[in-house]
Amino acid sequence: MADFDLTDAVQYHYDQFPPADIDTMRLIKPLASAAAALARYDQMLKGMHNSEILLAPLRNQEAVVSSRMEGTISTLDEVLRYEADHEEDEATDPNRYRTEAVEVFLYSRALTQAQHAIEQGTSISPWLIRSAHRVLLGFGRGASLNPGEFKTEQNYLADRSRRKIQFIPISPQALPLGMEKLTDFIGNDDWELLLRTAVAHLEFEALHPFKDGNGRIGRMLITLMLWHYGAISAPHFYISGYFEERRDEYIERMRAVSQTGAWTDWIAFFLAAIEDQAKQNLAQAEEIGALYEAMKDEFRRLLRNQWSTTALDFVFARPVFRNNMFTGRSGIPAPTAHKFTRILLDNGLLETLEAASGRRPALYRFEPLLRIVRD
Repeated sequence: MADFDLTDAVQYHYDQFPPADIDTMRLIKPLASAAAALARYDQMLKGMHNSEILLAPLRNQEAVVSSRMEGTISTLDEVLRYEADHEEDEATDPNRYRTEAVEVFLYSRALTQAQHAIEQGTSISPWLIRSAHRVLLGFGRGASLNPGEFKTEQNYLADRSRRKIQFIPISPQALPLGMEKLTDFIGNDDWELLLRTAVAHLEFEALHPFKDGNGRIGRMLITLMLWHYGAISAPHFYISGYFEERRDEYIERMRAVSQTGAWTDWIAFFLAAIEDQAKQNLAQAEEIGALYEAMKDEFRRLLRNQWSTTALDFVFARPVFRNNMFTGRSGIPAPTAHKFTRILLDNGLLETLEAASGRRPALYRFEPLLRIVRD
């Protein structure tokens, strides 16, 4: 970074975390609005047949958007194709796919692994964060950037097109104490949860504890905090879309906290993000739920078999899949599954992405669901 301009760089806010002075009166209305929108979204989650199945593709789409914010460009379809092959054979050579698609796939895997660790009693701790990071940077460009290890050299946030340093995070020497203070704060019930999540997200990004992948881990922590501490009943809340649309404001409001102590402004921005994304997530999840109910009737009509709902759950959880996974792992007897595939293809509910070739099974797509998730 020696040839980057440091003129307007903002330094980390040493000794100013957690904030001692925020304007709570100014935050009452935005907090109430965000909490109400989140509660409506969670009510829908609780009423879903199985949010883990129905909203699985949204997790992949969040991975696409969150990764795109850091310059990793892929598409949902590309990631799902890799996921389908990886599920069929974990030894699938990732080099057959673009590095970007594998990196985005690893975001979803890191979030899922963190979810399972929390379900088994792990707290949101430096260990959990480092474990998620180890998965996130397990392949591609990230594999050479110390996955799972906190930084040992000073890092920077830069506007590379203008060759300017925007922010200088906490020093490596001060990081261990900084992470300890952050994770203590994350578990501090004295702070209302949405305010705590807003402050914790900013602090994580300001610490910038890793050499790479900080933005993705930081946004992942938002979902994990909201779920772990009870604001949502399942870990399905995706916020990157709002931040991506307002990327410049997102960065400037975070810089302003370190520059002028503008914690209240940041929290207000974050609460607006929660409210907006809760509404968008709700609308999208309701559309997915409505499609599921409509498809339940359609699958029953076409398949005329007790396994029709099992088949439906399979294609919702894996809207891109290899045929041998459906016939071998769906739980449906193989002859029945083969028959189902033909019927669904003949009626246009499945599309063939790759025809069967030699020992390689066909690759199919459930387009009705993907049309909703891509939007």
